[in-house]
Amino acid sequence: MTTTDYENRLKRSTLLVAVIANFLSPYLGSAVNVALPSIQEDLSATAVHLSWTAAAFVLVNAMVALPLGKAADIWGRKRFLAGGIALLTVSSAACCLVQSPNMLIALRALQGVAGGAISVNGVAIVTSVFPPEERGGAFGFVIAAVYTGLSAGPFVGGILTGYFGWQSIFISASLLGAVAFLWIVVGLKGEWADAAGQQLDFKGCILYVCSLFGITYGASTLPGVLGIVLLALGTAMLVLFGKRQYTAFSPLLDIRLFAANRVFAFSNLAALIHYSSVFSVTMLMSLYLQFVKGLQPQAAGVVLLVQPVIQAAFSPIAGRLSDKKDAGRVASSGMAATAVGITMLLFTGTGTSTGYIIAALFVLGLGYALFSSPNTNAIMNSVSKRHYGVASSVTTTMRAVGMSMSMAVATVTISYFVGKAAIDQSSIPSLLQAMRVCFAISIALCCAGIIASLARGSTRDSRRNSTRR
Repeated sequence: MTTTDYENRLKRSTLLVAVIANFLSPYLGSAVNVALPSIQEDLSATAVHLSWTAAAFVLVNAMVALPLGKAADIWGRKRFLAGGIALLTVSSAACCLVQSPNMLIALRALQGVAGGAISVNGVAIVTSVFPPEERGGAFGFVIAAVYTGLSAGPFVGGILTGYFGWQSIFISASLLGAVAFLWIVVGLKGEWADAAGQQLDFKGCILYVCSLFGITYGASTLPGVLGIVLLALGTAMLVLFGKRQYTAFSPLLDIRLFAANRVFAFSNLAALIHYSSVFSVTMLMSLYLQFVKGLQPQAAGVVLLVQPVIQAAFSPIAGRLSDKKDAGRVASSGMAATAVGITMLLFTGTGTSTGYIIAALFVLGLGYALFSSPNTNAIMNSVSKRHYGVASSVTTTMRAVGMSMSMAVATVTISYFVGKAAIDQSSIPSLLQAMRVCFAISIALCCAGIIASLARGSTRDSRRNSTRR
């Protein structure tokens, strides 16, 4: 076998592993969103329980992504990717046995740890194997796998919930995880540990995890006293973490990546804003379609299928486009399309037609596709090889923190308007009010995100600089 043949085979195997791995978590998350009403009935859950069933995963994912990314740089990205999939497989099986909503939320948090290891290392390994001029297309397929998972989740989850109960969603995820784990062990040869020999900053890890917990969980409990205290403590610990990174021998996060790399800094800021504005849309629309429009889980899943199908279809195209054009400009156009889609959803009510909702989800899916792959391409091409794992984990952290903040806004808003009781027909007007407030906040965030995305400047210069380092 020639060197070229080996490299091509490695690229194919790596891309396949990344595609399978990045399909799993989105599939599970979006499927669970459709099953929330059934979970409420079976486990006697409240509206707050339902919000946390969706939010626990992304909150923990945000907390662990950066430490796991740095650890994988040191001890091996393939090892951590396989470990994440194994943990997701086992925890999914355990979800089938829960007897209370609190137990389910705890296991969803454990799945957040697994999701952090999966999302960080899938992208980092692809970046390690593919040259800069091919990464946009490769990222397009990885992002498409994420959106395919989002596509399959509502549709398959609706069918499974309707015919076999919500527990069958976790059974399917467990089976998929077992297949993915075996493929990594058998099909992916080699290991990537570009920071081997460095020490993991354990004190920095503790400061970082505690600070993000305080900020994200505290935000979700505002305006209560506990929320204010946790938010203040989290912010203080984040400042201490930042100071430590300047003096640590082997920092968890090289602050200079933000201070001296404009593309890296503003691209991650754009990612944070984008996911803060859009992630809760699926959960809100799932509740809307089933409680307000009266659709069964299967029918709601079909409607929600529109957005991720469009995302999956256009992500590879957007990725290849970002290889040829300025990735930042392509991502900015995606943020603008996202703002248009959410604006359309702002006007939904009890009499809104299904066709209108589908059109809004179509525009939202297109915006997602045009933003995600090009933005990831811009970030990974702006750093040198030794920073791939950290860059990927920072990107994952921005996405996860954004998702957490989006869910926190939705949780607080629903709690304020609907209260802690179960959602029923009498609370539909309150639910609609909560949705409109969430969508209005999202639109404002999208406008700020467009500014941040455009502020990064040209991504072509950063690509050339990264290849020299």
